Amino acid sequence: MPQKLPLSGIRVLTFVGDIYEDLELLYPRLRLIEAGAEVVVAGEKAGATYAGKHGYPCAADVAIADMKSDDFQAVVVPGGFMPDKLRRDPKVLSLVREIADAGKPVAAICHGGWIPISAGVYKGVRVTGSPGIKDDLVNAGAVWEDAPVVVDRHFICSRKPDDLPDFCRALIEMLAGSHA
Repeated sequence: MPQKLPLSGIRVLTFVGDIYEDLELLYPRLRLIEAGAEVVVAGEKAGATYAGKHGYPCAADVAIADMKSDDFQAVVVPGGFMPDKLRRDPKVLSLVREIADAGKPVAAICHGGWIPISAGVYKGVRVTGSPGIKDDLVNAGAVWEDAPVVVDRHFICSRKPDDLPDFCRALIEMLAGSHA
């Protein structure tokens, strides 16, 4: 009899756009799939292929504009330069805000923290991220920590690709715990 995977039935939203950080999108996506989650990659246009910072292509499964926060149990925001553009999209911000307000996991790595900043959900939250956005995080009211992973309530943050094992472990543990 096949073993039930810990994240079976869990749907996770992630974003893609040009100059995303390749590992920060693909590594969590594959780890979540491996644990049984369905990961939906949303971009400006469904079916469009976006080039990562290091050249790896990733196609959007769906259009951001068509997404509903109620359809997901978490959101993962990869870094790279993509978040700087996507944080200007009101739909991206409302999705992240609604997921955060519902107490569902909001996971951001490196420059991905720009999106929760712009969504206004980091005030009083312990976070980490790329040192390049430390001032942005602090100015948004977050409490900065320099650590491989920081978990505060339903927020998970990491600094860089080298932190991905800790980031994914924390995310999978949180999702598995909320799914138990």
